[in-house]
Amino acid sequence: MHILLTRPIEDCNEMILKFQSLGHKVSHLPLISIKSMKHESIKYSNFKGIIFTSANAIKFLDLKDIDKNINCFCVGSATEKKAKSVGFQNIFVADGNVNNLKEIILSNFDSSYGKLLYVTGEVISKNLDQSLISEGYTIKRIINYKVNPNEKFDNNFIEKLKEDMPNIIYVYSQNSAISLLNIIKNYYLESLFMNTNLMCISEKTSSILNEIKWKKIFLFNPGEEEFLLYKI
Repeated sequence: MHILLTRPIEDCNEMILKFQSLGHKVSHLPLISIKSMKHESIKYSNFKGIIFTSANAIKFLDLKDIDKNINCFCVGSATEKKAKSVGFQNIFVADGNVNNLKEIILSNFDSSYGKLLYVTGEVISKNLDQSLISEGYTIKRIINYKVNPNEKFDNNFIEKLKEDMPNIIYVYSQNSAISLLNIIKNYYLESLFMNTNLMCISEKTSSILNEIKWKKIFLFNPGEEEFLLYKI
């Protein structure tokens, strides 16, 4: 099976090796690049909980002065894995859905406990902080990274892709979906994906690519990529 992965290489290198070990052909087309952003200094002792809706928020945060026993709320398993890798101990995790993450926070962190720190990228799909503020919580949002679309690609790679179109492509964000749609149109690939299964992280992500004719469209949570191979 030919699989196309679209995350930055540091985020999918393990998956490339895993799929190759299973005998699959893997191509890599990074649709976005992640860049850190400068932000104000953080006095972590002012906060009783920290919220991450992306593993990148953890990756680009200076954590040397934070108490790793702080209540740590993660949107999904990939973010949880990153949080564990840097030493967080008291982790609450949702299933990849921001609405579910809000409910977990409401159930496990009373607003009277203290302030929450919300670390995000420049663009977020839902205003979790404002939603929690309306529930009586005190939250400080810090933006520590941004996403840039990759617009130029090796023409040789594109030509090889045309000759052997992938059976599966994984897309992890709305930004990635927009970038992929632009690539498809710019390189006149619209008619070539009829036998490709599109795997998307959310309905909003898949809706961006609905104008392209795919074999099938599946929704998934991070960590389910290998499982999806057995569904098609």
